[in-house]
Amino acid sequence: MMKTTKRGRPFLKDTLDLFATLIVSLELRTNRQFFRNFPNSFLTDDAARNLASLKFSQSNRGPDPRDPSRIVTTTTTTTFSMTRDMAKAMCQHFMDARLIENAADPGSNLFKDRGVYVLTPKGLHVLERFMSKNGINGDHLAHVFTTQPICMKLLHLERRSVDDEIIVSHGVITALFRRFVGRQANYLPDNIDSMDTFQKYHERSKGVALMDVTERAAAVGGKTVTQRACFPAVAALEWLCDFTSVIGREEAAEMAAQFVRYGLITLVSDKRRNNDSAIIFTVRGAAGGPNSPIQQHGEFRCTAKAIYKITDEGRRLARWDQSEGVSSSPNSSSAALSGNARSSEDADNDSKNGDAAAQRLHRRMSMTERLNGSHEGDGKKSNKKENNSERLKYIIEEPQLRNLFREFLRSNFCEENLSFYLDVLDFKRKFQITSSAVAATSNPRPVKGTPGQAAMERHHESLIQTAFVIYNTYLAPSSQCELNIDHGLRNELSGYLSDVIQNLTGKAFQGRVEMDQANAFNATQLQTMIRLYERIQTHVFRLMATDSVPKFIKTPKFLALKIRLNDDDDSLDEFPVMTANSSTPSVPPGLNEEEVGGAYVTVSQRAAAMDRAGQPHS
Repeated sequence: MMKTTKRGRPFLKDTLDLFATLIVSLELRTNRQFFRNFPNSFLTDDAARNLASLKFSQSNRGPDPRDPSRIVTTTTTTTFSMTRDMAKAMCQHFMDARLIENAADPGSNLFKDRGVYVLTPKGLHVLERFMSKNGINGDHLAHVFTTQPICMKLLHLERRSVDDEIIVSHGVITALFRRFVGRQANYLPDNIDSMDTFQKYHERSKGVALMDVTERAAAVGGKTVTQRACFPAVAALEWLCDFTSVIGREEAAEMAAQFVRYGLITLVSDKRRNNDSAIIFTVRGAAGGPNSPIQQHGEFRCTAKAIYKITDEGRRLARWDQSEGVSSSPNSSSAALSGNARSSEDADNDSKNGDAAAQRLHRRMSMTERLNGSHEGDGKKSNKKENNSERLKYIIEEPQLRNLFREFLRSNFCEENLSFYLDVLDFKRKFQITSSAVAATSNPRPVKGTPGQAAMERHHESLIQTAFVIYNTYLAPSSQCELNIDHGLRNELSGYLSDVIQNLTGKAFQGRVEMDQANAFNATQLQTMIRLYERIQTHVFRLMATDSVPKFIKTPKFLALKIRLNDDDDSLDEFPVMTANSSTPSVPPGLNEEEVGGAYVTVSQRAAAMDRAGQPHS
């Protein structure tokens, strides 16, 4: 049974998991409506049919408690069953969260009974993350990821565990607003209409689209006044829904109302007619100090005619003017908004409890600290060797840095070190977990065993192939990308394979493993190979950290990219960056018993790879 909020919607995590499970079970294909073809789409009937009886099976491998030398597999199957009306209501939540959209009418917010739907860039980001952390084979969805824009960086706002409401704090509003307005004011280029889908999305991802508004002002004798850095209220709601974990327009309006309360945006005009309906969201909290722009309440008008603008305080917090030598006011909210602040409702107690709150919160490393390798948990500087290890970890986590590091290694004829490290990392993750999602009515043919068992059998065959592709590529004598590793490690691996193949086939090991020999390996033997691979992986990591990283961080390309990344992600320095295949923490980063809010970013590996190939993404 899914937990629901006071507004009647399912909790965010349940919504995202069910969405991804549904999409994995669907066959996205080309559908036709209004004399137009829509590739990678599904129909209302498809979603309703699969949600009527949807099975999600997850298999985990681990040591047998009674015999740790053996590997056992545990399979758990969860079944979802919904009526057609319930399925439509659930799909409406997916639309509200901007995970899917109407292919024929993207501006529509209503999930219709006869509609064609496609995944949004945000939906693809969520789907990739779910598939990666649950070990789902996504071959049937590969064409979707390569032909549509994917949100590269999604900002997640932490929520209360009791009611799933966003935890509003000074630091969260700071990070959210800086991401919302961008590093520079985002005036869309004149040729935006001639751009393709990928380019248009990339331009939107830089921040909410701004414009200048000229109107007559009665206060200055009817003269025209130009208001700069303006945006429609509706555009703000759409941007927040598309590029953050906000799950609907109501939540987006509440966050926008917080921007108003913090003095970061203000209403310019609302020229709706007297009989036009207006939805106004109001938030309340404690006011700031005497010189603070933070008010007790803020309201945001969700009307088609409402226009807002970025205030001077908002410009200071966004750091737009720093390049012109303008620094933030010491009395402004940007001086008061710190990652260690309590929620806005507790602002009166901040001065009393600031030190205690700072002690309770775990300090988060900024990008600069990670790249400089100057941070350690106790506040002391770590030694040079540890610094380079920390740098390498972050280089591997950050897609753009990792791609640049790969180019550097290629130019130094040692790219195989990074390739092997990443391949083994992916292999270990796939070995530990595999999942499948199927609709009971979608496969009329009988399947032997449970869906989870069938998925695990196919998964095991794939793992065997992967294990020996790694061996034949990097470790076999005279292999294509042979690693330069310790002689003892190579002999130990070769000796183990020789014993196993001799026992299984009765044939002598010839230095390479053929697929017909590999297919006889069981899970326990694969686990032993993984342990040997891990030892080689550790050796390769140390080699890159001590030899390659010190040279790489001195290259002009690295220094230039470091500056650009710091500019792009400065607003998120207080928050962790997680790759798309990282598991969402059971307790999100920054939450303790009292649930002090925070934020974190997930990065799409597929979007980063496409960006490297020349297609821009968020």
